[in-house]
Amino acid sequence: MSHPIPSRARALAPLALLCAAIHSPAAHAATPAAISVRDDAGLTVTLAKPAQRVIAMAPHITELLFAAGGGEHVVGGMNFSDYPAAAKRLPLVGSNEQIDLERVLALKPDLLVVWKGGNSSRQIEQLKSLGLPIYYSAPARLDEIATSLIRLGQLLGTEPAAQAAARDYRQKIAALGAKYAQRPPVRLFYQIWDKPLYTLNDEHIVGDAIRLCGGRNVFGGLKVLAPSVGIEAVVQQNPEAIVGGERHEGDSATDSGLAIWRPYKGMLALQRGNLFELSGDLMARATPRMADGTAQLCEKLELARARRP
Repeated sequence: MSHPIPSRARALAPLALLCAAIHSPAAHAATPAAISVRDDAGLTVTLAKPAQRVIAMAPHITELLFAAGGGEHVVGGMNFSDYPAAAKRLPLVGSNEQIDLERVLALKPDLLVVWKGGNSSRQIEQLKSLGLPIYYSAPARLDEIATSLIRLGQLLGTEPAAQAAARDYRQKIAALGAKYAQRPPVRLFYQIWDKPLYTLNDEHIVGDAIRLCGGRNVFGGLKVLAPSVGIEAVVQQNPEAIVGGERHEGDSATDSGLAIWRPYKGMLALQRGNLFELSGDLMARATPRMADGTAQLCEKLELARARRP
């Protein structure tokens, strides 16, 4: 025969169940801590958990995310995202000039990594207003590439791979600095485009690479990050070396647009045969491959030193 439950016991039963739940192992399981990092704009990006669906808003960002071990989480990219090979298969969401907002939203990202100063600020603000977490990427110094890898690894939950990539990159940069930073300076003109003629100042990350190699950028002191200069201004500066950092659209794969200097045989760079080309995108993108591009640059400047009388 069943016994009636006293009314006081019935009243305490829910409280007992709650206490049991609180003291159960499941209730004491640690709640995952939120992930917070600072981006290259100095803003704090916070995620409740590692990002699983990320869109890279520039080719250099795509490379950084893959290098940080997060390739499987990248669900979209921009035009010219061609490295590593897997990046070529990513759905495209536009260019630095125009973002396909509907395509971005259709991919259901939980993190956007955007190019600070390179993407449409108006459209980025639109995406931000929808509540999408945004990380601004714009490494301005060589070591900031390693910092970017580590921060992105935190956001993606791939810290071991990101730390390893950052460590390997830093070792390469440190070795170059130890070998070349104290070598006699070489005055150079760094050409990124020839029609019209563009260069970079010392605030650009390439300026950091030039300094590491013992180079002196003849237009490094200009205030504009990527200033347009005239041929006459370059001739007047009379650099010891001219380095072609990017090839002109439509030119062959081996032409960096350096042929424009052939008529100026009175220039020191021409007299000593110091017209140098750097390969592909090694110096055009702030990624771990920039260590290889910097190594090439250092070797070219060392060749210029060897050609001195």
